[in-house]
Amino acid sequence: MGLISRTKNNSLPLLKQIIDLIPINIINSAVAKFNTDKHCRTYKTYDQFVAMLFGQLNNCLTLRDISLGLGINSIFISDMGLEQNPAKSTMSDSHKKRDWRVFEDIFFQTIGYYGNVFKNSPTYKAIDEIKDKSVKLIDSTTISVCLRMFNWAKFRTAKGGIKIHTCLDEAKMIPTMVNITEAKTHDRNGVNDFVFPENTIIVEDRGYYDFKLFKMRHINKNFFVTRIKENAVYEIVEELDLTDEDGDHILIDEVIKFSSAKAIEAGLDQIPIRRIAIYKEDDDKTIVVISNNLEWSASTIAELYKRRWKIEIFFKALKQNLQIKTFIGTSANACKSQIYIALIAYYLLELIRRSISKVKHTFSQFVNLIRICIGHYHSLKYVVNEIKPISQKAKKYGAVGICTQGTGPPDSEQMDLFS
Repeated sequence: MGLISRTKNNSLPLLKQIIDLIPINIINSAVAKFNTDKHCRTYKTYDQFVAMLFGQLNNCLTLRDISLGLGINSIFISDMGLEQNPAKSTMSDSHKKRDWRVFEDIFFQTIGYYGNVFKNSPTYKAIDEIKDKSVKLIDSTTISVCLRMFNWAKFRTAKGGIKIHTCLDEAKMIPTMVNITEAKTHDRNGVNDFVFPENTIIVEDRGYYDFKLFKMRHINKNFFVTRIKENAVYEIVEELDLTDEDGDHILIDEVIKFSSAKAIEAGLDQIPIRRIAIYKEDDDKTIVVISNNLEWSASTIAELYKRRWKIEIFFKALKQNLQIKTFIGTSANACKSQIYIALIAYYLLELIRRSISKVKHTFSQFVNLIRICIGHYHSLKYVVNEIKPISQKAKKYGAVGICTQGTGPPDSEQMDLFS
């Protein structure tokens, strides 16, 4: 798309080059859709986006950190496309009032824009039997907060929490659906709006064990893979033979029909379900998974459920490298805005890491590299491909300004630094 310069130096700071990966028409259309710049003269949506993304990539924990970091140099402010660095009070008011959905819209528009450019996760390996199918992983993560300060984020009697319900594309390791709620919202209720195209494979944990949900997946011609509850009531319809391809870890492969009152009420009692018992040698335990697909091999279903752990890796990467555990605002609007900007930061970083960088970085290493260079005027390609943790000798451009082991008192220029 011709967005990245090949030279070492660049007229724009690294942060601006990263922001410019999002076409301005995406930001403008989101602003127009939610009318988030109405009656706003200075701190507009773009300004808030720049400030918050700077906070994410530069590990800022407070509004003061963001204001100070953006305002350290007037040239930097201009090069970022800002008229001034934002004041703390201005930022605080905007986080409370500016509709968080504008950042949600920017996030999903950006994913759509780079849909054909974005590469699969470096660790992705397709399962041969289902390599033409889309696999989605569903789970949620909870962020603990102080209930007294975040009174909207109810969790337990004396504890608050924010829950991020997420659908992750297994091949790309990118969220395709997100729902942010108070932590007391049950996992099952957090995915009511998650609808998938035909033939999508959905892998989820026991938190989504619900007969009505299973029936809806079946009606929509989706395939689900999940854990069965220990107290499930069912009848065995057929025991399937185990093959050499299944391996020693597959203990049972059978077809069942649920027969409980709730299953009958949901209309699931007439739908044949696959039940597979899998031995996990590492943990020395057996887990039992179910699926509405009767054709795949047992080993394919077992491998699908095994890959559910990838969404835990995504949550861990998000929490350890971006700012979603410490919030700079306490309102629901401020928290949701911050989470979606963190997701935008994650997406842009992965876009660069997979599509521009030729060096193999872990995500954490890559975030640190960007963080260190965020204000430098080097091209993005140079930063991600040429800067490496190796020893380099200093270059001397002449004798002027070179220290010669002087032991006398500091001179006037040095004293000016402290005046």
